[in-house]
Amino acid sequence: MSAALEDDAHHKAKMANRKAVQDAKVGTKNVEKGLLIVHTGKGKGKSTAAFGLMRTAVERVGDQVEWYTLGEGFTWETQDRARDVEAAERAWVKTAELMANPAIRLIVLDELNIALRYDHLDIAKIVAALQARRSDLHIVVTGRNAKPEMIEAADLVTEMTPVKHHFAAGVKAQEGIEF
Repeated sequence: MSAALEDDAHHKAKMANRKAVQDAKVGTKNVEKGLLIVHTGKGKGKSTAAFGLMRTAVERVGDQVEWYTLGEGFTWETQDRARDVEAAERAWVKTAELMANPAIRLIVLDELNIALRYDHLDIAKIVAALQARRSDLHIVVTGRNAKPEMIEAADLVTEMTPVKHHFAAGVKAQEGIEF
C-alpha cells in the first residue's frame, strides 16, 4: 500500500473513531431550553457574534424581526449619569415587554453589560428577570466587563480577547466594522 493510501486509511479510521465519540456525547444531550448567552471581553466581535445569531431569523422571517435602538450612545459622550440611567431604565421596560411576548424567541441586549457595569440598572433585578425568562426564549447579552452575577447566571459565556486591532496602529474606526 502506498504512503498516501496508508495516510488516507489512517485518517479515515481516526475520523471514524472521533465521530463515534462525538455521536456518543451528542446522544446524551436531551435538554431543550432557551439559552442566556453572554459575549464579553475587551476584544472585538461581541455584538457581531450576537447579530450573527439573528441572521437565520432575518433570512427566514425578516419581516417579523424588530429592531430597537434604546440607548443614547457612548456614556462618555452624554456625560450625564441621570440621563444614562433613565435611558437604561426605559430600555429595560421595553426589554421586559419583549420578553413577555410569546412570539419572540430571540432577544439581543447589545451593551447591557455596560449599563450594569456603571450601575445604571440593578444587577440583581436584571439577572433575576433573565433567569425567569420563558423556557423557549434565547437572550444574548453583550458588552465588556460582564459582572460575576451575569456570568454565573449564563448558560454560555464567551470572552473576546484582543490579539491585534487596527485602532492601535492609528487606523480609525471603520463604518460597517466598528459602527
